[in-house]
Amino acid sequence: MFDSPLSASPYEVLGADTAASHDDLRRAFRARLRHTHPDTGGDAAQFIQVQRAWEILGTPISRAAFDSGSVAEQSWRPRPTSTAGGRLRATTHGTAGARRRAAYAEAARERAGDDADVYAAGFVRAAPWELRALLAAAIAEEQTAAAIDDLGIGFTVWHAMETGENDALDHVILAPSGLYGAMSADLGGPVRFRRGEPIGDGVGDRTPLAELTRCMRLVARTAGVRFSAAILVLPDEDLASAEVPLGVVRGIRAVAVRRSALRMLLRSGAPGARRIGGNEVFDVRTRLTQRMRVWG
Repeated sequence: MFDSPLSASPYEVLGADTAASHDDLRRAFRARLRHTHPDTGGDAAQFIQVQRAWEILGTPISRAAFDSGSVAEQSWRPRPTSTAGGRLRATTHGTAGARRRAAYAEAARERAGDDADVYAAGFVRAAPWELRALLAAAIAEEQTAAAIDDLGIGFTVWHAMETGENDALDHVILAPSGLYGAMSADLGGPVRFRRGEPIGDGVGDRTPLAELTRCMRLVARTAGVRFSAAILVLPDEDLASAEVPLGVVRGIRAVAVRRSALRMLLRSGAPGARRIGGNEVFDVRTRLTQRMRVWG
């Protein structure tokens, strides 16, 4: 959560100064814990944030690691891409996050020069919101890919499926339970939902579900397939419960899910989603592979 390029710092979550003493931090933590506790009318997602903030700042060692920026930098830098080989892994196509990482690196070096370390904590934290959002989205895609790429041989996953110039659908997942389009979103903090779209301090005027369903309709028309549901994947700490059904959004059944709960959702099926099987699975896989392109 706090290693997101968009998230508030744990100091901000606790309402404490970066130079606060340990005792002052503890008092701020206890006050915020009481204020956000669901039993006293607080928000569950914010309550989780407060607990996580204390895990980071509650000991001298963990606080020093956060203050140095080393933990954040480690999570922001590109990681080696694992292969999809092995009989227990899903069949995967494309490279999650590659499109947005390339866009981030290009824009960041235009701003700071070719020799700049664009993943240094100081650079990222001082970068404009638009740049940080690009990096956050790339990391979110990579984290989702890591969560689902080893689902098993019954699954096929396409990452960064192209839907137009500089446009792509984050993930398309063909599972025994259905065909899903998924977006990996990092909105900078806890979210709630209104009329199928997330709302919260970091959402602004973005409409992730509208973007996701638009890309899914383009894929459906181009490849001649029918999706079972749309899935908005969010960081665990940003969603109050493991799954949030969003009803039918622009003609497509939709659900928001914590990243850690995504595997179970794909295995069991999204609530109310159309299941597919038999020859349709083979036909859908063939159509998507032959008619669509992926990044990487």
